[in-house]
Amino acid sequence: QVYLVESGGGLVQAGGSLRLSCAASERTAANRAMGWFRQAPGKEREFVAHITWSTGSTYYADSVKGRFTISRDNAKNTVYLQMNSLKPEDTAVYYCAAKSTVVAVSNRELYKYWGQGTQVTVSS
Repeated sequence: QVYLVESGGGLVQAGGSLRLSCAASERTAANRAMGWFRQAPGKEREFVAHITWSTGSTYYADSVKGRFTISRDNAKNTVYLQMNSLKPEDTAVYYCAAKSTVVAVSNRELYKYWGQGTQVTVSS
């Protein structure tokens, strides 16, 4: 069982920045890759970004490319999501998730472990 704990959400004005953190209880074959997803009210949970522990390779949804950066600190078992130039449409609950495979980065069904989520609100 891998436990994930997110932190760093909050309220920010449009154009501002936030950094989310996701601490994993351990790194095993069960969580070779990590992802961030978000869910706005009344909408489905959508993929945001993906990273692998081993190589640090990243992948982003088109909606956040150039504004968000995912990174990892292997020594701390922690993944980060730096969010810049935030827009009101980025408002959502952000979830950290883990999966064993490093492919199919945006396939929500492959992510076995999920954090509790952290609220991000961007005001206009």
